[in-house]
Amino acid sequence: MTKIIIRPIITEKMTNEAEKRNKYAFQVAKSANKVEIKNAIEKMYEGVTVESVNTVNYGGGKPKAKYTNKGVSYVKPEMGKKALVTLAEGQTIDFYNNI
Repeated sequence: MTKIIIRPIITEKMTNEAEKRNKYAFQVAKSANKVEIKNAIEKMYEGVTVESVNTVNYGGGKPKAKYTNKGVSYVKPEMGKKALVTLAEGQTIDFYNNI
């Protein structure tokens, strides 16, 4: 079984979403589907019930030019997948608990 949850995405925008709408974001494996993500979150953070999972593929797109001493090289941005997880009302995930 591959590693499904790579890391949580902790930004100012996602912190506001967690406080207002009870949504959390995670970077996940590209091959993971919504059911696998839901089961992985519920297993990783025990006592949490996931209501819905939304996924989005990002990256790729237009190559970026990188100017070096040897000339111009083009680098394509890395592709990935992230999941927006909505928890049941009244439940939270504490990312800073094990620091």
